[in-house]
Amino acid sequence: MQEIFVEYKTLVVFLHVISAVVWVGGMVSMGYAAHPSFIEIESPAKRLERISHALKRLFTIVLPFVIILIITAIIMIKGYGLSYTKYSTLSHAKEAIWSLMFINLIVMIKRRNRADKMLNEGNFAGAKSQLELIGKFMVPLNILLGITAIFIGSYFSSSF
Repeated sequence: MQEIFVEYKTLVVFLHVISAVVWVGGMVSMGYAAHPSFIEIESPAKRLERISHALKRLFTIVLPFVIILIITAIIMIKGYGLSYTKYSTLSHAKEAIWSLMFINLIVMIKRRNRADKMLNEGNFAGAKSQLELIGKFMVPLNILLGITAIFIGSYFSSSF
């Protein structure tokens, strides 16, 4: 794996950074630009439908980037040999952060899918309870974690 990293270092780092930007940036856009606009939709049913639809599109866009991020993270940890340096703890912390974010993303996807099913059944209260946690807690948590991971990555890049 180290040979792959040495040969394609610029590409690997670029893919890693752009993946983080798309994932975290997408959540920032959803949480602080799109979501407040959705709240202004007067019809509760239409509001929930628009939120669910937007989340589906966001998750469809970010999922490939999440996979790229994980793959490039592994390549970089092995390529830089971070497990055997003074940065080992930080690299594992960053790995743990992205892992928590991935788990949170999967739970958000499942909640959104349940909400969509409830919307199709006319269960607006159930759909609202599924979506509300995503907007109020899960997206902001992933934004905070993502910014932390990006900061750690910036620290690494200034150290090598």
